[in-house]
Amino acid sequence: MKLLTTILAAATLAAAQQTPPAEITIAQAVETALRNYPSVRVTQEQMNAAAAAIRLAQTAYLPRVDGLLQVNRATRNTFYGLLLPQSVIPGVDGVKADNLGTVFDSGAGVLVSWRPFDFGLRRANVAVAEAARDQAQAALNKTRYEISVAAADAFLTVLAARQTAEAARAAVDSWQILQRSIQALVNAQLRPGADESRVAAELAGAQTQVAQAEQAIEIARVTLSEFVGLDPSQLSLNPGKLTEPAPEVPESEFNPANSPLAREQTAAIAQQQRRLDALGRTYYPQFLVQGMASGRGSGVETDGARLGGLNGLVPTTPNFGLGLTVTFSAMDRFVLHEQEAMQSANVRAQEAQYQLIVTKLRTQFNTAMAALTGAGRVAANTPVEVASARTAVEQATARYQSGLAPIDDVAQARRLLVQAQIDDALARLNVWRARLQLAAARGDIQPFLDEAVR
Repeated sequence: MKLLTTILAAATLAAAQQTPPAEITIAQAVETALRNYPSVRVTQEQMNAAAAAIRLAQTAYLPRVDGLLQVNRATRNTFYGLLLPQSVIPGVDGVKADNLGTVFDSGAGVLVSWRPFDFGLRRANVAVAEAARDQAQAALNKTRYEISVAAADAFLTVLAARQTAEAARAAVDSWQILQRSIQALVNAQLRPGADESRVAAELAGAQTQVAQAEQAIEIARVTLSEFVGLDPSQLSLNPGKLTEPAPEVPESEFNPANSPLAREQTAAIAQQQRRLDALGRTYYPQFLVQGMASGRGSGVETDGARLGGLNGLVPTTPNFGLGLTVTFSAMDRFVLHEQEAMQSANVRAQEAQYQLIVTKLRTQFNTAMAALTGAGRVAANTPVEVASARTAVEQATARYQSGLAPIDDVAQARRLLVQAQIDDALARLNVWRARLQLAAARGDIQPFLDEAVR
């Protein structure tokens, strides 16, 4: 039974290894890239961090509760005189200055502090965190947009390399047929041996072109595999409608504000503006309601006598209190003025960056429109080029077989046919590529993907 199970498992594994990988469309390639590409996960976690920052800013509304418990054994000598504020020499309560005996001291307490109002400062800080969250979301959308465009372009690059390779392989087949035909004529001494050598040279050149095209395919597949997260050998592409003529593009108004690039920059402007608003709310008095309860214990009497033993380890003298503290740093106005000037400059810089992005997007859109128009004209002309080149090959071949033309005419005509076939195949893809560039400039390539696989 165990042997049978092993055999079945091995057969299943072998069948799985022999199963060819499923073909993926351009839309599936983009979807897989959005799911697997590392930079998408990076920006997603940055957005999660920004969301946590909002919750952190909202904790400022909560009261602050500080607790303290301390036990020590030390001398109780005091010194009358001034000591500027510092954190090294501790303050000591006592009455005698010549007693080096030590006693226990203890203290425990809790302090609750709460700001009843702050002139909108906490709300402004929450707005800053929310703006940072919005910018992180916009950055995530921009990253997804850039990955989508790059993955779609890599897909088209693989298809273009495949179309070139197919035309090159067809040329090799054609030259091989011609070589066998001329070889028979040479053997019959109806054509000179130089003709056979010329065809052999053309065949070798076509085979070199095939090798170069296959190299281009592998390089393009590696680039695409980087986005989809699959091994290049596992990539099998379904071109869908991409090898067919692209449909007409409906005219629509171009709005650069819809682009993820512009939206990210708009979010960056909003974040800088919120920071400026928060700075404007810092130059106000700070009101703090405080309540405390504490206990102190000491092993020394008020006359300096030490109690000894464990006296002082337990806080036995209680205190409590409730108060309102108001603080105001008048001289901070000079610092705040310069901070606001710096932040205002940051806002203006982000606004200028937005105008630069809009200008680039308009240039990208106009370039894509020009490329689409030109690619459409080329795609409309290449079928005529292919038909004419095919006719030229037939005529040159007929003249050569009749002895009215040299082999050079046949070679030249065949090269023109191969180039025309490559031009025709790439012309249709160039129209689709221009459509992709146009959709990228608009900021949404989903309509392009829908048309490519429909």
